[in-house]
Amino acid sequence: MRKVLGCIKRAQKEFDLICEGDVVAVGVSGGKDSMVLLHALDLYRNFSPVSYELKAITIDMGFEGFDIATIEDFCKAHGIEFIKAETEMGKLIFEDKKENNPCSLCSRMRRGLLNRLCDENGITKLALGHHGDDLIESFLMSMLFESRLNTFKAKTFFERARVIQIRPMIYAQEQDIAEAAEKHGIPSVKNPCPASGLTQRESMKSLTDILENTSGQSRTHIINALCRSGLII
Repeated sequence: MRKVLGCIKRAQKEFDLICEGDVVAVGVSGGKDSMVLLHALDLYRNFSPVSYELKAITIDMGFEGFDIATIEDFCKAHGIEFIKAETEMGKLIFEDKKENNPCSLCSRMRRGLLNRLCDENGITKLALGHHGDDLIESFLMSMLFESRLNTFKAKTFFERARVIQIRPMIYAQEQDIAEAAEKHGIPSVKNPCPASGLTQRESMKSLTDILENTSGQSRTHIINALCRSGLII
């Protein structure tokens, strides 16, 4: 967890993600990334230069087998307010609309609902569990499939929802997050989405692994290069 906290501290210093008095909510899918982020931001309050309130938000997509109770129990054990929204988004996307590109529609719908929940609950910052590997994969997808040099940003303001979306683990690597989850016994919930493991992002994960095996430090170098490039600000 020390590595993850160090990455959050660095991101906070460079991008000013959390301000004094913020109400921060972690968008918790139940996967290891969002669960580790929730735990890390809870711990970070002990030595953060600013004070902030912490909450958790989970959207239940309506997929069979989604174990929301594990997330709720974790929040209760750590004294974190838990906000949940039960929906039928999964059925709408995969059964009713039969989307050819379900991930895009799902992302838009979840983002809209998360922003609305933040507005209704006085949340000023929505923290997402995207990490450095996600940053690289998004950049590669943009470059290879869209002919653009683009990736997600460390901090994004949604004017209509009056909430700022932040990614505190932008400098963290997936391996460090997985190790933190295992070492500290942080539970995770299996993703029951039918599209899980079948997206373009999986190919980019493999490509990132190839690059890492070539140089041994490619993840670190690419993450640092993208953060210094101005693309994520």
